[in-house]
Parts: sequence; C-alpha cells; structure tokens
Amino acid sequence: MCGIAGAFDLVDRRMFSAERLRAMTGAIAHRGPDDEQIHIEPGLAMGVRRLSIVDLSGGRQPLANEDGTIWVAYNGELFNYHELVPDLLARGHHLATRCDTEAWVHLYEDHGEGLFDRVNGQFALALWDRNNRRLLLPRDRMGVCPLYYAEADGWLLWASEVKSLFASGMIRPQPDPKGLDFFFHFMCASTSRTFFDGIRSVPPGHFLRVSGGRVELRKYWDLDFPDAGQERRMDDPTPLIDELKELLTRSVDRRLMGDVPVVSYISGGLDSTTVLGLTKAIRGQAVPSFTIGLDRAGPDERSHATESASVLGSSLTTVTMSRADIASAFPELILAAEGPVLDTSCACLLRLAQTVRSTGYKVALTGEGADEGFAGYIWFKSQKIRNALLGRSPRIAAALRRMMLSIGGSRPGVRSAAREIPLRAFAGVRPPQQDIAELTSQARPLIYSESMWDRLNDHDPFRDLEITNDRIGRWHPLNQAIYVAFRTMFAGLLMIAKGDRVARAASIETRYPFLDLDVINFCAEIAPEYKLHGFTDKWILRQVAARTLPPRIARRPKTMFRADMSGVFLGADRPPWVDQLLSPESIRAAGYFGAESIARERTALERAFRLSPRRFILDVGLTSAIATQLWHHTYCGGGLCDLPTWTPPVLSTARETRAVEAVA
Repeated sequence: MCGIAGAFDLVDRRMFSAERLRAMTGAIAHRGPDDEQIHIEPGLAMGVRRLSIVDLSGGRQPLANEDGTIWVAYNGELFNYHELVPDLLARGHHLATRCDTEAWVHLYEDHGEGLFDRVNGQFALALWDRNNRRLLLPRDRMGVCPLYYAEADGWLLWASEVKSLFASGMIRPQPDPKGLDFFFHFMCASTSRTFFDGIRSVPPGHFLRVSGGRVELRKYWDLDFPDAGQERRMDDPTPLIDELKELLTRSVDRRLMGDVPVVSYISGGLDSTTVLGLTKAIRGQAVPSFTIGLDRAGPDERSHATESASVLGSSLTTVTMSRADIASAFPELILAAEGPVLDTSCACLLRLAQTVRSTGYKVALTGEGADEGFAGYIWFKSQKIRNALLGRSPRIAAALRRMMLSIGGSRPGVRSAAREIPLRAFAGVRPPQQDIAELTSQARPLIYSESMWDRLNDHDPFRDLEITNDRIGRWHPLNQAIYVAFRTMFAGLLMIAKGDRVARAASIETRYPFLDLDVINFCAEIAPEYKLHGFTDKWILRQVAARTLPPRIARRPKTMFRADMSGVFLGADRPPWVDQLLSPESIRAAGYFGAESIARERTALERAFRLSPRRFILDVGLTSAIATQLWHHTYCGGGLCDLPTWTPPVLSTARETRAVEAVA
C-alpha cells in the first residue's frame, strides 16, 4: 500500500512543477515512509510514497512497461497476483519485479479497460497510456483505498488524501455544507461528495477516464443479488458451509502474502476470531493479535479477546483507552479522516494502529465486512419486525414512523426540517438505514443556524447516496439492506475513519478477508436465511467458525465495538478545547450552528432520560457538532480553539536538485 498523487493537463501539455508534485506526495508521506519517486512528462505528473511490503528492494514506482508507453502509480494489493502471473508470462510479458504493481501495465496492454474484470484486490491507481494520451483513475470495488480529485487552472489533480490536493497550492480548503448535511443524516461521508467544496471522491467500483480534455466517471462493477426467491438454497446446507470455509481460507491465505510479518486485529467477537483462527489453520500457528480495551468508555471486550487469543495460541497486545484517552486522540483522528467523525471508537483504532507500527509491524488483518455481508448488525433484525408490521397493518407502521419523526420535538425557537423525507427514499425501497437516518437527522433542526439552512437551499442528501441499481426492487428486503450498507456507511465510515485513514496515518496496511471478491459474490448468491436465520445473525459464518473455534466463541452474540459519544466531550473532565469550539464566538465564526441552540441542547442533553430516543438524537447531534467544529478549525482557517491546524507544506522556490524524467 502506498500514497499516490498526480496531475493531468486538460488543455495543453504543460510541465507540472516537480516541487509542487513533491509537496503533494510529502503531505501523504505517512502513507509511504519507505520511498518517494516521481515521474513527469509534458501534460502529466505522477508521484508515489511507498510502504514496502512486497519485493522490498525491487518494487519502486511509478513503473512502466518495457517500452515506457504505459505507466502506473499504484496504491493497494492484488491478492490474485500469483494467479495472474502464469497467464502474463504465457502471453510473452517480461516481469522485472516480484511486485504486483507490474501486473497493471501488462493487464492493460492485453485487456485495455476490461482489465478490472481480472483483478481481485484493494486498490486505487493512476494508469497512463501515453500513445493514446488516456488516463485511468480507478478505485476498488468496495472502496477500501481512497482516491480524490479536483480541477484547478486547467489541471486535473488526484491523490490518495485530500490534504495532498491542498498541498499543490492550487486548491484552498472550502467547506461544502451539503457534504456536512449528509454526515448529519447518515453519520458518515458521502460516496463521492466530500466535506470540501470542489473536491470529489471516485466511488467504489468506478474509474475516471480522462481523454481529449474530457473527464468521465464510469462504473465497472456493482454489487448484485439474485431476484427474490432465486438465491442459492439446499435442503442440506453442508456443501455451502464447506464452500464458505474454503473461500475464507483462501482469502486469508492471500492476505498473508508479503515479505514482512502480518498480524491481526481481534475484538473477541466472531469475525476477527474466525480470521485469526484461519491464520492458525493455514500456518500452524496463529499470527500475533492486537485488541482494544475500553476503561469505562463503552462495552469492554478485553476478556473475550484474551480468551480467543489464548485458545488459538496467539500473542496478544492490548491497548486500553479511557474517555480522556479518546478525547486526546480525537484531534489526530479528525486530521487523519479529513472530515468530522461521529464514531469515537475510531480514535481507539488510531491508537491501535500506532501500537502495531511501534511494535515493528506494517500489515494487519481485520474482520470488517462480515457484518455487512452476513447481516450482523441489529438493524437487520429490526427490519424483520418493521416489515412484519408493514405486512399486517400499514396504518400501524405509518403511525410508528410519524412518532419517530417527532422524537426531536417542536419547541419555540426550533426550526422544523426543511423538507419531508419520502416514505421510500432509497431508490424506491425502504431499508432499515432509512429508519436510522430519519432518527439521527432530527438533530439538524435543533442546532443548525439559519445561514446553514440557507446554504443548503433545500438540498436533498438522499440524492447523494447515488443508489442507482435498477434491480434493487427485485431483491429480497434483507439483500436490499445489505446493498445499502455497503454503499453508505461501509465506504464512508468503516473504510475511512475506521479503516484506511487511521491505519495509514500510522503507516500500516489493513487487509480485509471478508471483502475478497469471491467471498462477496458468495454472500450475495446465498439465500437470506443463511445470513439471518430467524434472529440469529451470520448463521452460516457461525457454522464455519464452529469447525475451528470452541462453541462458546462461535455462538457468541454480536457486540458492536463502540465508545461513548458526547460523554467523551461533555463530561466534567472534558478537554478545554471542547468549550472553546462550542463557545458563541467559535460557533458564529464557523456558521453551521446556532450559538443559542447549541447551549440549549447541551442543557437538554443533561436532563434527557439516559436510554431515550431523544437522548440518542442529542447525543449524536452534539457529538457531530463538536466533530464538525474541530474539522473546520483543523482545515478551514483555525481560530476556533487552541489546538494546532493543518497547513500544507511550503512550496520551495529553490532550483530543482533531483533528476526528473521528461519526455518530449
């Protein structure tokens, strides 16, 4: 895994400044502290910061084919690389390295834009076809690796992180209120809209095609499911259990590859323990494991993780986090995530990644993706109840919805929401995620300022979901919900604030066995009852786990890893920057919230019943407001508190001292 950055001239063939390009790569040096290389030619520039994992001495990039007509700058891993090699050699290609980067230029030579059908991995890259002056900027199917882009002065700029675009000196950080409004609905970043005006993200399963001055976004893959009733079923599901075990074993084996040691995150729950158990089955000894313990800051799974590691014979390192520790790490989290973050447990994962790195490791396996693919979250179960009510009495369901939409309350001085949410706002269906969005979004009228409403101008954040698969109405409701899970919070939260960004801030790579293409396709094909069997989540995965883990672990109920939200920031021992961010002066300076509204809802939160829906709305709203204020301070000018801000590297005006390849 690496960090990439570059520029393409949309109007001419100007030379891009080498110093400017190095400022861009320097801003993401944490993604690749082992090496830095750039390539510049008329109209094109690409740079790479490398984290050396495979072919430590020979995998330098940007890399070209034999005649230098195809170039690639690459962030990621091709987990089927060794399966691709025999075919590449049979086609007459010469492989000068052992690094999977080289596969990209040769796959493009053979298959052009059809190369994505042949790769299985996590990736974001820039692929340059000099002869046809065509640039491809693809992102992997599930959105593990990030890729951002913007236009400035006739250039298309791209990078692994937004801060790299700012480091070019050609783009200034400006907030996008619509991106923030999406966050206040769905608790995550949008798939393609960012929190910064004019900066977009390549969506998962898409690529930018740049040719003839035109920038086109194209889809090459989307998650699909059989029509309801046509899923894979068997009278005896044993062959399906066998198949899943084989697929997961191969997936873990693929992700153990590399020339550096691999470790595993473990929570003590089913998903990560299954991954750790498979490392033992493959290697004969489980890899080292790392876990988080919460000290009165949320549900603590230390005992479960310790038991699982002991059973599997894995050496376990535990990182313990208190509320004060989470608050201390939170500014670093916002800096890494480049946007507001509601889930405070992401700060714990940042510290976990830093611990992995400090103990000498670069690669960690995680269990992310299992809850989405196998319906592990509580809202998949609540959907069953809600759909049963809809079937029996639409009037009851409608009344419950009206009641839920009124939880936030209506009081003097509180503006009502600017629009009515459609009954089915997700491409004509109603998955459980809409229930959650309708609840969390009720914080907006409580705390938004009038100027924020004016800037939104009745924008509908549901449109930014970009759920355009016209087959979604033909799927089973559970599969509809799984699809929405992968298309919303997965890429916008789990793969940003919990995945890539916190890991790469610590210079480590995280790998996800449950996101292997073969595993994802299997999950999509099998019948819903093998995922959610009655109210038993991840049923088929539990059958696989029962073959390698003790029954008490395989049957362990799902516990979401989460830390306290507003309790971290609004308690008696809160850090001083919280009150600074929420002061009337800072609130007015940023302009998103009403100063009186924030003060009022802080008081209301203290008085709200601890387990009430209203308490949840206030908890989410105020934590989101703190995170938004902190993000604005960090990236959009400072002045809101005493914490430091992020500033891009200063562009050097000194004479060029390093050789740059230039092609006439």
